[in-house]
Amino acid sequence: MIVTLIVVCEVGFWVLLAAGLAARYLLRKPKLGAALLLCEPLLEVLLLVVTAIDLKNGAEPSWRHGLAAIYIGYTVGHGHRTVKWLDGHAAHRLGGGPPPPKPPRYGMARARHEGRIWLGSVVAASVAAALLLAAIWYVGEAGDTSKLEASVAGVWRAVGIHGLIVLSYVVWPKKAPEGASALPARDPEDVPDLLVRDPRKDEEQV
Repeated sequence: MIVTLIVVCEVGFWVLLAAGLAARYLLRKPKLGAALLLCEPLLEVLLLVVTAIDLKNGAEPSWRHGLAAIYIGYTVGHGHRTVKWLDGHAAHRLGGGPPPPKPPRYGMARARHEGRIWLGSVVAASVAAALLLAAIWYVGEAGDTSKLEASVAGVWRAVGIHGLIVLSYVVWPKKAPEGASALPARDPEDVPDLLVRDPRKDEEQV
């Protein structure tokens, strides 16, 4: 049941995302689009509630519950960035806006960009670990929580590996090839969030 619900939530995430962007840029209804996009966190709340109910009803904690916690954590840590990236491309292709900036590729600008993504992974791991630890506490000594404990260790191991990759960009920054523009690429993280703007106003300014 949990795995099925995760699949349903994942499909629902993309359906709401597509519907929200279509409402904003095809139907020219930015408020409706923003409302649809803001409904996406409700999917994670639903998944969390069903997971808790499943444990409450005596289900043995397993990798399925760990996967649910990891999914929720990933959505909290990286979901907004994903929506913002797709919204920028939709604004360009469907709304006639400027192309979204590409992430920096060289030097410390690349390292800072990767570091921001890593911080999202830290947030994701913290949320997932908190949910897993809550489940472990809830089950207590009455059940086998080894799989949940392994999931906690797994998410932090992944964050550690990700952190080492980011550190490599700091220690060995990639140099721009000769002839490349000396101006650093604009970090997409510094671009204002389109979800709080009316795309019609952007068109009026062009």
